[in-house]
Amino acid sequence: MITRFSGRKAGFRFALLAGAASMALPSIAHAQDVDKASDEDDVEMAQPDDGDTFDAQEDVATGNRVVITASKREKTLQETPISVSVTGGETIERAEIRDLIDLQTVTPSLRVSQNQSSAQTTFIIRGFGNGANNFGIEPSVGVFIDGVYRSRSAGQIADLANVSRIEVLRGPQSTLFGKNASAGVISVVTEAPQFEFGGSASATYGNYNQVVVKADVTGPIGESLAFAVDGSYNTRDGYVEVAGSDETINDRDRWAVRGQLLFEPSASTSFRLIGDYSKIDELCCYAGTVAAGPTTPLLFAVGGATNTGPNSIFDDVTYLNQLPVNDIENYGASLQGNFDFGPFSLTSITAYRALRSFNDQDVDFSSADVVRETRDQAVDTFTQELRVTGELGPVDVLLGAYYFNESIDQTSSLNNGEDARLFFDLLAGGGAPGTLAFIEGALGVPANTFFRPGALTAEQFSLDNEALSLFGTFDVALGDRITFTAGFNYTTDEKNFALSQQSFDVLSSLNFVDIGIIQGSGGAVTTPEQFRALPEAVQAALLAGATNPATNPLLALTPLQFVPPFLNTPNAVEPARTKDDDFSYTLRLAADLFDGINMYATYATGFKASSVNLSRDSRPAATDFTPGIGGSVIAAPDSPIFNAGLIVPNLTTGTRFAGPEDAEVFEIGVKGEFPGISFALALFDQKIKGFQSFAFTGTGFALTNAGVQSTSGFEFDMTLLPVDNLVVTASTTLLDPKYDSFPGSSVGDLTGATPAGIPEITFATSATYTLDLGNSGNSIVFRGDYYHESDTQILDGLPDFATRAPTGEVIDFGPAITAAQQYSREVNQVNASITFIMDNGFELAAWARNLLDERYLTTIFPGVAQSQTISGYPSQPRTYGVTARYKF
Repeated sequence: MITRFSGRKAGFRFALLAGAASMALPSIAHAQDVDKASDEDDVEMAQPDDGDTFDAQEDVATGNRVVITASKREKTLQETPISVSVTGGETIERAEIRDLIDLQTVTPSLRVSQNQSSAQTTFIIRGFGNGANNFGIEPSVGVFIDGVYRSRSAGQIADLANVSRIEVLRGPQSTLFGKNASAGVISVVTEAPQFEFGGSASATYGNYNQVVVKADVTGPIGESLAFAVDGSYNTRDGYVEVAGSDETINDRDRWAVRGQLLFEPSASTSFRLIGDYSKIDELCCYAGTVAAGPTTPLLFAVGGATNTGPNSIFDDVTYLNQLPVNDIENYGASLQGNFDFGPFSLTSITAYRALRSFNDQDVDFSSADVVRETRDQAVDTFTQELRVTGELGPVDVLLGAYYFNESIDQTSSLNNGEDARLFFDLLAGGGAPGTLAFIEGALGVPANTFFRPGALTAEQFSLDNEALSLFGTFDVALGDRITFTAGFNYTTDEKNFALSQQSFDVLSSLNFVDIGIIQGSGGAVTTPEQFRALPEAVQAALLAGATNPATNPLLALTPLQFVPPFLNTPNAVEPARTKDDDFSYTLRLAADLFDGINMYATYATGFKASSVNLSRDSRPAATDFTPGIGGSVIAAPDSPIFNAGLIVPNLTTGTRFAGPEDAEVFEIGVKGEFPGISFALALFDQKIKGFQSFAFTGTGFALTNAGVQSTSGFEFDMTLLPVDNLVVTASTTLLDPKYDSFPGSSVGDLTGATPAGIPEITFATSATYTLDLGNSGNSIVFRGDYYHESDTQILDGLPDFATRAPTGEVIDFGPAITAAQQYSREVNQVNASITFIMDNGFELAAWARNLLDERYLTTIFPGVAQSQTISGYPSQPRTYGVTARYKF
């Protein structure tokens, strides 16, 4: 029987809501933000990257036009020949979008997921994205805040403060951004300081005792100097009860403060200085048992408990022996200078960012004290961008240079708890205790050596990354209505890393095949040299006996060897560095077909440099090492690592790093704008060669390059004004993803398969109606939005379900793929708000997110140290509250 975790009553509600949307709208489309106009004729809609203000032009639906800087130039959304969606500050307020995780409900091509901790958020555009759970993997979707690249997700998820707009650019954008934009870009633009005094303050109270306080103030210090200060405080009780205690997890406890100065000594020169600090100290994140494996009764036998049953994960009760600690600090400063000289403008952005993240978590997700993991991570990043724009006759020129320097340090560990020895003893003995003690005695190992409480591993990882990019675009006018664009990006990227691990698990350091060879030879063969000196027939006989469970019962303990010895790098064979360079380019033809209709055709390539596997599953490449059967040292064949004397027991192959990603996209787009309606259509065929795929294996992460992953489809977005004061947006994204080539995945050859986790259909719609209360200047704004993802398999495969030989080698990956096919998700989320707006600047809003309390699994993963147990992360329940806001 196939179990579907698709949300309660999900199918009926989707049909009902989609039917209502089809009656209200002439077609389905992609959401684009439109802010309601105030009484003024000219409304400031956005801030360009240089911090200057400008008046917006008239918009089709509301009297305002959204101006964006997606192309590093100030253009209207209609004029920008890029597939881009824009969410403005007012929509962020009305929809109660707190951070980038909530942004996906108004941007269908974007998916955002949060997994193990508050520091781990993955952004996916058109089905491409990675990087959250491993700091060595840079994301394929680049996130920029006020022009500054945020390289790790923990530095991107603080509450959004004083946002002017968020632009989501789809497809490779390397010719406009200097770093990692192979799948797309999220660009957050905040309000710059103003030379008129103003500000706002808001307070929110919601369920789970949520309290959110925000405030900002801006104004002049002198004729040429303005300031802005904003801050936020967000706290909320957890909504997941910890069984047997008064504690809850999945809470909110974060605050942030930011200060800005804008200095304009002349009409042609300006400087914008930004400094910020944010802190997160939360108990996150809840993971429960989706399917109990054969080891679950053993957890019960040692006095532990966990949730069981196909839907119990949605009961929001967790069983832990320690609370999950998430302590994150994120701070930095940037200085942007803008200089106009003649027909050209120069922009310089200098930035330093620091990120500190500490995580301590019970990773067996039960109340038994079996195993916990700690991670202490530090990231320091310096970036410098120089950009020149201007016009040379009919050519609009942008030239830029981008420098990136980053260092990452991580110390982490796995630790056995007080119940670990008994749990694994029962596992070794099929439910009966005493096996570990017997094995210790037989091998002459001191009593209570195996799985004793304390450190299981200790890891020290470091990574230094230096990169330089030169990029530019040239827009050539071919007559009055046609523009040809050519863009380029040359990037050189170098990474140096060091990985070391101490494995304290004595059992995992024993190779049972080698023990079998030694016993089979009567102790005469203990080294590879002695083994190779034997006749081939004798070698084969010794190996046959050592790999046969009937003659070597120790092989039954192979599944307990979770953390075998680690080969540190750099070493004599592995230099532990990568060096990549790439030339990417964009070719585009854009045409104003006639007034109100623009069309473009684009071919673009993109690039992301190699990523490093900063995890305990980092293994030598097959070109450097050939393992012996069952991880044997004695019977290992020649290889560079063996011949250098570096081999350790139970060493296997894998990757230290994944090579670069090379993206390409063919795209055709049409944008239309007429009184009362605007729309945008993009048809695309996008692929990434060498997509950096990584999968959780139970204790670490397997990182590898997929041969080719492709996605074709279309995005259609529309905004219309059917009657006065009603603005309706709708969108759809249709994707057809495929692994064109992926022979080396963690679950075997996936070539030709459909990648998991990418919905075929994503749909979003919203309606905003403003009811003017006579001539009082007061109004009431009603807003509702709906977001849908079609039913989608969650994970490609579950490696621990694969059929293995007694020595541990995989015989058949089929069961691993079949097991994952049983789990899918469907998303149906409704959000709503009603806001009373007074002419004096006061607002009072009531709001709800996930109004219908739909629940689903965001992802699943193999249970830690629990073979064939499946764990997962459920989505957030309904939240609601009231917000009072005053703007002055």
